[in-house]
Amino acid sequence: MAAGDLVTLPGHVQYGELLLGPGTPVRWQSLTGWEESPALDSGTVARADAHGAIPGQLLAQPRTITLDLVIRTDPGAMSAAVRALAAGTALRGDEVPLVIKLDQGEPLLCFARCIRRAVPVATNGYARGVTVGGALQFEASDPRRYALVEQRVEARLPAPEPGLDWHTDAGRDRLDWPLAFGQPGATGGMTVANGGDAPAAPVIEFRGPVDRPSLTNIATGDALEYDLTLDESDVLRVDTGAGTVTLNGAASRLYTATNRSVPEQTFILAPGETQLAFRAAPGSSDPRASALLRYRSAYW
Repeated sequence: MAAGDLVTLPGHVQYGELLLGPGTPVRWQSLTGWEESPALDSGTVARADAHGAIPGQLLAQPRTITLDLVIRTDPGAMSAAVRALAAGTALRGDEVPLVIKLDQGEPLLCFARCIRRAVPVATNGYARGVTVGGALQFEASDPRRYALVEQRVEARLPAPEPGLDWHTDAGRDRLDWPLAFGQPGATGGMTVANGGDAPAAPVIEFRGPVDRPSLTNIATGDALEYDLTLDESDVLRVDTGAGTVTLNGAASRLYTATNRSVPEQTFILAPGETQLAFRAAPGSSDPRASALLRYRSAYW
């Protein structure tokens, strides 16, 4: 099941395969930590010889999200609803998608774990099928929220257009009508649009045949470049969020980064449009080579 597949109505919350909100026994009254900015770690340092401080880097801490719950069931069915809630929010080591739709706008998701569950137990509440004052608390190690739809943009290595096809007829050149310029050439460029207000960390897949593939941010000059040769069946996957570089899903190739490569985790997509260029070593121009970039618009 894909993230957000069950989310159709305002107020729906999907955590993994568990759906909360309208049409389910578990509703929520309030939500905190979702539209608030995350807490920050500040690198600002007080000036030793003057008033004020030297501004430092601001880094967001994990996001904590809390849902205040109301559970309504048929009389005598409360235990079954609570057991289903417990199974869907069980402690786990990995983070799963948490998707929240507040109104008619597009839902947003983050990747989180449920770190606390509270369900008040009162005999009359269980008998009547109503309990209030419950809560779920989630923690997202990445505090950014993301668009549900993942964007995919692909580029090929630069290749010229073939141009007009001139025919020689009785010693004279001629053109057939309508004019045929051949297939368009490739520029090796791609435009990506981050529609959010936070930097997004893309996943990049280089596919061969290509020698020393690279991807460059035209505006900043930041580049990712790897000194290795990829065959047609090879895929070099660069996860800029995790800072990993793997060949064919297993072997690390982080050490192949060239001197002009920036650290993977600094290669981000700022809000707005970014122009990127896919390049390779001189003489490496196979039209089958490609760079595929996958990302989601990111929001604070």
